[in-house]
Amino acid sequence: MPEKVTSPAPHGTRAPAHLRSAAFVAVGVVCGIAWAAGFRAYMVELAGPASTFSWRGTFGTLLLPGAIAGGLLGWAEALRRSGGRRGWRWLALAPLTFAVAPLFLPGAVTALLTQGLGGGAIAVALMGIGGGYALSGRGPLWARLLCGIATAALTAALALTGPGIAGPSLAISEPRGAWVAVLAVSFIVVLALASSIPHRPVQHTVPAPPVS
Repeated sequence: MPEKVTSPAPHGTRAPAHLRSAAFVAVGVVCGIAWAAGFRAYMVELAGPASTFSWRGTFGTLLLPGAIAGGLLGWAEALRRSGGRRGWRWLALAPLTFAVAPLFLPGAVTALLTQGLGGGAIAVALMGIGGGYALSGRGPLWARLLCGIATAALTAALALTGPGIAGPSLAISEPRGAWVAVLAVSFIVVLALASSIPHRPVQHTVPAPPVS
């Protein structure tokens, strides 16, 4: 079935294509950093006093991947608005940067295989990718429903992990626990919405009319 293509209204004056792309990437980088920094706050709530910060752990394996993922999705939006490009829909896998980056820490692969440490980052990436596909409206309905149900189940599990990790103070029946649950769910929804960009219909630019 041919892909639906929409055309934006013509504009009198448009910035050069490379400047528009750079602007989308820059906005994506900023949004990605904000998302990762906010999600770090959720992680602090789970870890409590045991939470520690380091240049490599916080900036190298969370904020930097957030910037990369956001920039890639911003680039996807720029490509989408300019008619797409061969292979550009693979940018839907941008959230995998959250899963891959922690594996560069010393001993991370061994810890993942033996203790499951780092599995949360993989789950978050998969929730973003699966949720993005489910929300995109593109592809077979059964596949989108399957991804949506799986993502919703994982998101609910993420929202309810607080008491099991940090104790009854984060129970969803408590104000703080309810806030942490809302924080977790909202971050996953935002990531899924951003990850749906590479699945959306492309737009073809319309040449501007001559100025008389």
